[in-house]
This record gives sequence, C-alpha cells and structure tokens, in this order.
Amino acid sequence: MNLTLSLRPLRAFAVSALALSAFTFTATTVSAQPAMDPAAAKQIEKTVDKGLRYLRGMQDPKTGAYGNHVGLTSMVLIAFTKSHRKYGYVDGPFVSRAVDWLAAQTRADGAISGDATPTYNTALAITALHAVDPVKYKEQIKRGQDFLARFQTDEDQKYKPSDKYYGGIGYGGDERPDLSNLQYALEALKETDYDPNSDVWKKAEIFITRCQNRSESNDQDWAGNDGGFVYEPGASKSKDGKLSSYGAMTFAGIKSLLFANVKKSDPRIQAAWDWIKKNYTFDEHPGMGQTSVFYYYQTVANTLKAYGAKSVPDAKGRERDWMADLSSKLIALQKADGSWKNEDPKYWEGNPVLATARAVITLNTIRSAAGAK
Repeated sequence: MNLTLSLRPLRAFAVSALALSAFTFTATTVSAQPAMDPAAAKQIEKTVDKGLRYLRGMQDPKTGAYGNHVGLTSMVLIAFTKSHRKYGYVDGPFVSRAVDWLAAQTRADGAISGDATPTYNTALAITALHAVDPVKYKEQIKRGQDFLARFQTDEDQKYKPSDKYYGGIGYGGDERPDLSNLQYALEALKETDYDPNSDVWKKAEIFITRCQNRSESNDQDWAGNDGGFVYEPGASKSKDGKLSSYGAMTFAGIKSLLFANVKKSDPRIQAAWDWIKKNYTFDEHPGMGQTSVFYYYQTVANTLKAYGAKSVPDAKGRERDWMADLSSKLIALQKADGSWKNEDPKYWEGNPVLATARAVITLNTIRSAAGAK
C-alpha cells in the first residue's frame, strides 16, 4: 500500500470542567447564525496558533513543501489560510515557498500531483491554491477542475448508469471509485466555484446513493437499511452479508449529497441523519474505533457546517452542541509541542503533520460554522 493520506475502509480523553465551560455558543434569534462565545473563540485561536507554529517548523528547508507530498502540503496551506490569522502568500516563506512548490507540481494533464493518487492530491491542491489566491492561480485551478471532471466514471470512460461505479471518482490506481475520493473531489469543485449546472453533480449523486445502506433508494442488492454510508458499493461486507456503515463515510455521504444539490429534506439525507443521531460520539470514530479518527473529525465539521446544524440530537434525544464537544475533544488531545498524533498509525495518522493539519482545519471549520470572523 502506498503511503497516502487517503483512507480505506477497515473496521478518551477527559476534559476539565473549566475547559468545557469555555465552549458555549449563543444565538440572538432562532434564525441567526450562532455567535461564538469570546472565551471559546480565544481558546480555539490559541490552540490553532500552537498547531500552526508546529506545522511551520515542519517545513522542508530545501523545497518549501511539507513532507514533500502534494496532499500534505495542500492540507497545511489550507490550515494556514483558513485560520483566524488568514495567512496569505505575502505573510512569509512558510506560505509562499509551499505555494510555489505546490504550483510547480502541475502536470501536463492538469493534475497537481506526483505519480500516486492524482485525484486526491489534485482536489486538495486546487482547494489550497484557491484559498491563497483564486485569481493568480486561476489557470491551475481550472485545469485541476477539468482533470477531476474527466476522471469521473461516466460514458466517456464507457460506463453506463446501470454500472455500480457510475458517477464515482477513485484514486486512479485500482480503477474502483470510492466515496472518500469523491467527497474530496466534490468539495474541491464546490470550493473553487465549478459550474453548478455541470452534469458532474447529477452523476455523482447516482454513485453516492449506491454507497448508502438504504434499500429504498439504493438499487444494489447488498444494501441494508441503517441509513449510513460505506466506502464503496459492495465492499467490506459484514458476517451477515451486509455492509457496515461507519462514521466518516456517513458524514461524507450527507455532505456530498448536499454539494450535489440534494435538499436536506430528502429521505436519503434524513436516513443518514438518523444514523448519526444513534452514533453520535467524538470519543472514537464510529465503526472504526480510533482508526482515522482525525479524518472523521474533519469530515464531521465540514459536513455539519454545510448542513447548517447548530446541534445534533444523540441516542438519548439530548441536543448536543457539536461545536463545543468537538472543540473540547481536540483541545484535550493537543500535545505540548502543538501537534496532534493518532496512536493508531493506520492511514498515516501516526504522522503528526497530517494529524495536526486535520485538527487545525477542523477547528478552523468550527469557528466558521459558529459565525466567528
């Protein structure tokens, strides 16, 4: 298996009362965007600053990259640019040298990548370049968008709508599309203002639906009825022959359907929402334990921000302030040097640069979802 930041489907820490009390969010009216409590905002900003300081120290002094990896460098840049500091190209070589290195990785076919995982890397790269300067990097972003769209499994690649992988996007290695790569591609296209009328979105909707454990809408014979999502159609069957839904993919399924212009009231989204209610936790990655837990946290924050959720009911019917819960968890997990690290090293989360980038991006997303400027 290549050293990649992507995921394959396989199958806590106590927080003091003082730390928990800092994370309260208020709304002036029912319809207003929730406003972050100043104490909560300060604590998150302090935590993010420590994380960014750690990441800055991990830059390769020769190349300017992070880990000499397109995906990792892109994630670090996203962490910097979308933080409360709003770092940009002119703010220092920790940004400018990384951006220059990243842009130089553009291939003739429009991908921004090395030899491995071109779709995953390209999705992250165009997101990072757009965050730095959408005008300066307009050409690279457009070519990256076109590369992702061309990679979709559709009629151009001789797929028919009846094929189970139709509408998906994969790594480009094993020829099997998956929901993890697709969610990154759709998020990148959405973030970089790709044509909302493109048929990419409707084709993606077909694939997303075939990743859901919902036989009422999924035409695949493996589908169960728990409402959650899996990594790809027909993979990772449990002992009863059904596919086991898990946390990150269920959140990714909701987010991807929303990006594909499916309404929140759609029964597919509501079925997944019911799964989330029953499995609400940040002590682990539901269905995966501690495996890829930072990937789970990042996907949760991005999804709930897109959904506009201010709270999430848990299995006992209690309304949970997910922003407070997730912020507290990440603050408790941060190490003294500002980094994060998953003790389960699978999927490269034992690499503190990756785990730290994911954690900072998650906290940045929480601030944005809570209405912080």
